[in-house]
Amino acid sequence: IDEVMLRQPLCVVAVITPFNFPAMIPLWFLPYAVACGNTVVLKPSEKTPMTAVRLVRPFAEAGLPAGVLNLVHGGKEAVDALLDHPKIRAVSFVGSSAVARHVYARAAASGKRVQCQGGAKNPVVVLPDAEMEMTGTIVADSAFGCAGQRCLATSLAVTVGDATGPFTEVMAGLARSRKVGSGLADGIQMGPVISGESRSRIEGLVQAGIAEGASVVVDGRGARIDGCEGGSFVRPTILRDVPAAGTIAATEIFGPVLGLIHVATVEDALALINRSPYGNQACLFTRSGASARKFKVEAQVGNLGINLGVAAPIAMFPFSGWKGSFFGDLHAQGRDGVEFYTDKKVVIERWPAEWSRVF
Repeated sequence: IDEVMLRQPLCVVAVITPFNFPAMIPLWFLPYAVACGNTVVLKPSEKTPMTAVRLVRPFAEAGLPAGVLNLVHGGKEAVDALLDHPKIRAVSFVGSSAVARHVYARAAASGKRVQCQGGAKNPVVVLPDAEMEMTGTIVADSAFGCAGQRCLATSLAVTVGDATGPFTEVMAGLARSRKVGSGLADGIQMGPVISGESRSRIEGLVQAGIAEGASVVVDGRGARIDGCEGGSFVRPTILRDVPAAGTIAATEIFGPVLGLIHVATVEDALALINRSPYGNQACLFTRSGASARKFKVEAQVGNLGINLGVAAPIAMFPFSGWKGSFFGDLHAQGRDGVEFYTDKKVVIERWPAEWSRVF
């Protein structure tokens, strides 16, 4: 008797991606799906359609057969059509948690396999023994890089014990000195947010945080950039004394806004992290191996960093969000990607010369 397991493609899968990394995020999924033998329908964000056009063109030029990689533009109607289509077997999605819940529920109701990466509220914990200048530089790049518009952006800094004063001072200087403007200009460190609507939402959330008791360390609202007067700019913003249950601590702002919370111990910081409905990323800055071990084991997040600000896994590992940051059971990338885009078939064979019940 021979018994083997075969992996076979699902056939047609859909990939629905956001605006913030319009070339990179589709490539979390496309290589795995195509390499596993599937055809793909890519639906990019309607806010950044041209990047997807440029992305798929080289595949055709390289000789990928027509119909293997397909591009569909549109908004919610296009998404719902993909979620309901009977020939689409699986759906990969990246976006906000609210939309991730919708995609997951509707696609699953149609019998599809689904992986949905949702929103985040990513904290960094800074211990008093951290090297503050280096920590500040790393956190500023995480919080303000891409104008805070990425799912692994730091948006909450939790200072422990005596770290509060030195860390706040360093961060304030880095926020004020960050060069903001057109990304096409030399020396610019941060560009605009995606739209005027997004700018208004971010500034409204900052005001809500102030109304709840947070104090302004650096105020980036009302930014005016010479030569870019029509741009949707928000300068780096820092709020301190943020209420742990307030708007700034609980909301994915998706802009260059860093909230500061002070706690007494590492245990307090872990309790704050683990109460969050999100579980995408958490990072710790310290020189203590014991604190790092405790943090690695007890923090309830899927991507965890020690002395770095963006804990982005390389392609052989899954992008491992937890709690309200992920809906599904198989993540993007790594072995999970192969599992997600294939079906398993077990084949048992026997070729007897004559029939017998003896094996």
